[in-house]
Amino acid sequence: MKSNLKINDIIQDLWILEESGLVIFSRVNKSKIEEQLFGGVMTALNFLSIGLVSSDLTSFECSGTRYTILKSNYNAKKYLFVCNSSNNIDAIKTMERLTQIKDKFFEIYGQKLNEWDGDLEKFSVCNNKFEKMIEETARNLYPSETFKSFWKS
Repeated sequence: MKSNLKINDIIQDLWILEESGLVIFSRVNKSKIEEQLFGGVMTALNFLSIGLVSSDLTSFECSGTRYTILKSNYNAKKYLFVCNSSNNIDAIKTMERLTQIKDKFFEIYGQKLNEWDGDLEKFSVCNNKFEKMIEETARNLYPSETFKSFWKS
């Protein structure tokens, strides 16, 4: 069953990072913190959660905003997919959308990740393709609706 919510109604900002904290992709409307610092903080929070309760951190809330975290393994490397949304949005729907983004990301970048040496410049030249694929996925989910671009919201 499809939700009546568009992807940009659910996800406000998006970061994709290696478990080490290195941000390899971000889409942020109004940056309040440098992206690599954000990646380090997310990694630290995840490791703190593992140390305290032996479990990955999946979400936390701050000032009416929920940060949702999806951890995924790909070819022996671990990645964190992080997004934020209003805490009024159903957490399950947010995780569903984040999972769709993760799947598209690995579909597009899987081979590049296998060969990637950590140089962010090499990786960033392909961001337009990823952005178009995410937008196309959202359009396929909601074909009868006028779609406000996720990337230009």
